[in-house]
Amino acid sequence: MRLFTVIAVCATFLGVPQAASATAPADCYDRAAPVTYEEGRIETPALPGGTRVPYELVEAGGFGAYPDRLRAELCRVRTSAAAERVLRRHGARLWETAVARAQGRITMGTIDRYDDRPLYWTRLMGTRDLRQWQPRFPLDDAGRAALLRTYEYASRGVSSTTFGPGVKRVLVSGFDPYQLNGEIRRSNPSGASALQLDGLTYGDGAQSVRVQAVMLPVTWSGFDAGIVEDAFGPHLTAGAREPADLIMTISQGNRGVMNIEQWAGAWRGGSPDNNNEGEAELIPPAPGWPQPSPTPEFIETTLPYGAMIDAGTGPWPTALNPRLCEWAAGTRPTGPVQCRTDGPSPGSQAQSGGGGDYLSNESMYRSNRLRLELGRTGLPGGHLHISALVYPANPLVVINDAFSADRAATVDQTVALVRAAGAAA
Repeated sequence: MRLFTVIAVCATFLGVPQAASATAPADCYDRAAPVTYEEGRIETPALPGGTRVPYELVEAGGFGAYPDRLRAELCRVRTSAAAERVLRRHGARLWETAVARAQGRITMGTIDRYDDRPLYWTRLMGTRDLRQWQPRFPLDDAGRAALLRTYEYASRGVSSTTFGPGVKRVLVSGFDPYQLNGEIRRSNPSGASALQLDGLTYGDGAQSVRVQAVMLPVTWSGFDAGIVEDAFGPHLTAGAREPADLIMTISQGNRGVMNIEQWAGAWRGGSPDNNNEGEAELIPPAPGWPQPSPTPEFIETTLPYGAMIDAGTGPWPTALNPRLCEWAAGTRPTGPVQCRTDGPSPGSQAQSGGGGDYLSNESMYRSNRLRLELGRTGLPGGHLHISALVYPANPLVVINDAFSADRAATVDQTVALVRAAGAAA
């Protein structure tokens, strides 16, 4: 059993630093300033005999110098406009490098290219540092939030969903790792799939299909701020320069099955997110985007699920999941819940879609709620839940060959299913 799979290290790509740069001046950062609960996990103590997993994964992925470079450059900027340029550039470089590494166009680090965790922890170090940064110019809370958004959107691919001319356009999303309180080693195969899919171009008869991908946060606050709509909306609006031909949200689901969810529901259950926050409520509207009125209780997939199932991908079986759960009219949230597979009953209120009532369900609901409101009723859209990962039994082993092979097989099947959907769109 190996701890890591060794990969040759490339010297540079897209400005990739391979040796740690000088640490930023200490007086540029207030390390007593508050950070989010999620950012606080960066300093998770090592288990006895182990290592600090976040730092290990950043180094093992070849991203060790990225946080230092961003810290040092922020300490030199003198205006908010300059800070925005720095954060946009660093965020874009981080995303582009992570995609290139994942797709094997560069080799860097000592762990396999399918690993999404180095990107997650490197980005999180950047947002933590930006939150604690003490600039040389006045910066209020709103200004800092705007800079955080610039960096987040660039480093999640949201700012770079450009397709180019003459192609069929497929826009997909994956997720960050989650449930890290109980398992700090977590990867998310949907995020790893997004890195493999971003920029993928393939032939569909006489036409080419191009896929663009974004990475969504596992935070209710991020969804409330509109990141799903901001990612998908520019390709759904009337007169969009590059209108989408298919949209698909992807997340990790149950072990050993690839489920195409038939239904998304309008209710969020409020289970704790990566910030340990959550409240049960109706999925709220997104700022700046139109919303249907009344909001639909359930939204049905329009993905070409027959073609996806018939594509014969493996190793996991692919199926349409018709399950949903509902309250009778006027009884939400205290009435009895009924689950069914024959569609919602007349007048019922959503309790959960086939993918549950967490952020995966909400990603499908939000993207397709916007699709419907913007009049793209015939556009294929929906959600794919992919097989969950199983971690090495020894908690001191961050990754081994069996784990790497399992993730790679799941991600490769996800890519094949997206290709099948794009070809059938």
